Amino acid sequence: MLKTVEGDDSVRRCAWCEAPDFPAYRRYHDEEWGFPVGDETRLFEKLCLEGFQAGLSWRTILAKREAFRAGFAGFDPVRVAAFTEADVQRLLADAGIVRHRGKIEAAIGNARALLAMHARGERLGPLVWSHEETKPAAEPVMRSESPASQALSKALKARGWRFVGPTTVYAFLQSMGVVNDHPSACAGRSRALAARASFRVPS
Repeated sequence: MLKTVEGDDSVRRCAWCEAPDFPAYRRYHDEEWGFPVGDETRLFEKLCLEGFQAGLSWRTILAKREAFRAGFAGFDPVRVAAFTEADVQRLLADAGIVRHRGKIEAAIGNARALLAMHARGERLGPLVWSHEETKPAAEPVMRSESPASQALSKALKARGWRFVGPTTVYAFLQSMGVVNDHPSACAGRSRALAARASFRVPS
């Protein structure tokens, strides 16, 4: 069973979110992680940020998220797809983000891949949610990828996306609520389940 801890507010949560020196972690857990998302821009942003996380921690990325949003035009895929080498150089000079040329260029390329999907009449939301597990386990287990993340990773790569390996994609599925990995002892699980019950899967 995944570990939970009781916070100073007497609420039991996933253990990973309790960092007294970084309260943003708890807010992210309580307000975002595991809650369903269908918005195209938010899905695009999260896939990009999970790609930037590769080899790092989500805490690092979360601390820099607003700088990422500023640098990448709010992750508007149309604007990001139009970025040029001058934008790459601008981002490489931005100390507020992770300055990794390969990941920066991948985010720009992924925006172009998303627009190519749109041009073919395909949306990211329905593609992502088509990989929801039909019979999820009653209790989540520790894992870094799944058959669903492997399949979605393969589908995205076939469409030209980069930095979308199955481990990166699994973290994305967890955070966007396609997978509910709040353990039953965590107060977030029932809230995420309720949100999923009222959520309309993109079509």
